[in-house]
Amino acid sequence: MAENIILDFIEKKLAQPAEAESYANVGDRDLAKGMIAGLVGGIVATAAKSAAERIYPPRVQGEAEPPVVLAEKIAGHELAPAPKAVAAESIHWTFGAVAGAAYGALAEFYPAATGRQGVNFGMTLMALTHEGALPALGLSAQPKDQTTREKSSEMVTHVVFGLVTETVRRMVRSRI
Repeated sequence: MAENIILDFIEKKLAQPAEAESYANVGDRDLAKGMIAGLVGGIVATAAKSAAERIYPPRVQGEAEPPVVLAEKIAGHELAPAPKAVAAESIHWTFGAVAGAAYGALAEFYPAATGRQGVNFGMTLMALTHEGALPALGLSAQPKDQTTREKSSEMVTHVVFGLVTETVRRMVRSRI
């Protein structure tokens, strides 16, 4: 049931016609404005992805999330519960904000990057992180060892992340 809420959101969003983003001339493009719009989009999208993961969690209870594994690798030891939660949330939100800012910069100069209203961005980010960097760094299981639930949850929640990032980025960028 909860999974249907997420899928309904995605279906409704994709059913909306994409607005063509264009600039009157190349001089209207602004790296700083693009990054700010993307940063805001990434922060809002991180909140949306976190909410979606509460509805459709990628891991079973007690299984370490990649930000926790990274925080403990950096610390060199297992962290107590309070510092572990702070470190994991800091990594999670910082990554979402930075990914959004990078996307905003890319979208500013390469509007085709916003394809499928941000879905392409979300899926690309998932592939780069959960199927590439995280396993390579030992922060998550290799793709072949990930459960179907983990793969499908990460796919759905990254689609939500991409849609929300693009929606907010576009709205913010039109106002600055």
